[in-house]
Amino acid sequence: MSNSKKWFIIINPTSGNGKAKTLWPKIENQLNHERFQYVFHFTSSGLHNVELIHNAVNQGFNKIICIGGDGTIHNTVNGIMLQTISPTSSINVGVIPIGTGNDWVKTYNIPKDYKKAIDTIKNGTISQQDIGKIEFLDSQKEAVFFNNLAGVGFDGYVVSKVGKYKHFGALAYLIGAISGLFSFKNFDVEVVANSQKIKTKSLMVLIGLCKYSGGGMQLTEYTNPTDGLFDISIAKNFSKLDILKNLVKLFNGSIVKLKKVETFKTNTISVNCKNKLNIPFVQADGELIGTGGIKVQIIPKAFSFYTK
Repeated sequence: MSNSKKWFIIINPTSGNGKAKTLWPKIENQLNHERFQYVFHFTSSGLHNVELIHNAVNQGFNKIICIGGDGTIHNTVNGIMLQTISPTSSINVGVIPIGTGNDWVKTYNIPKDYKKAIDTIKNGTISQQDIGKIEFLDSQKEAVFFNNLAGVGFDGYVVSKVGKYKHFGALAYLIGAISGLFSFKNFDVEVVANSQKIKTKSLMVLIGLCKYSGGGMQLTEYTNPTDGLFDISIAKNFSKLDILKNLVKLFNGSIVKLKKVETFKTNTISVNCKNKLNIPFVQADGELIGTGGIKVQIIPKAFSFYTK
């Protein structure tokens, strides 16, 4: 059987505090029961994940199953976007979500139950969405791609702290936000988009494609992942009291209605950090990817995946 007819399965054994590794024998039995033909590999790191996807595409695989959380999906997407063998939209990804936040799958109602997720992959339809490409302004780092949401500032700072709280599940992001609140300092930023410049002191700048992030938070407005545009939220000079008073609004989406939050849509954006003594963290899909200023552009309908 050619590899184009087989599935390439990637498993992050640490996802869900080790739940992915524990569940793998049951998932494997179900895949065999449903007569999937496949090869599988466990990942040891995000870079290893990317390398495995490169190798799979080079070997002719164009159907991938990703078993893990948002970080595993993120690294799988980066593996697909960074390869040059096949058009990215010709590689179809199925997801069995086992992670801390499981945020990206919420937009598409992909079930967390592994049997139902496998059924979605087997009998579902192929959908496509836009992808974001991040380039660092002051670094020669390789581009990073994201499928859900990227951010500069407080949300990146929270991601830097979330690791030690992951045993709390999705609550890890809320705990990380509260713990980071007392040490984070707003940063000076210049945002360039739609031929306009916005100079402000900011809590965070969010660049969204899909609806949920940070364990279910809703931080951007509009959220149409197929319209060729990012959904931008600039949270301006929030005080610590502002954040505490509005924690609930982070989850119900009403945070974007506050006067200190500016929202708009764009297909490219630059976020320039003006104070070199206070350089903010940058996160993409809940993964810490660096610090400093970035330029982000959209790649329309570059990612194909299975939905109901």
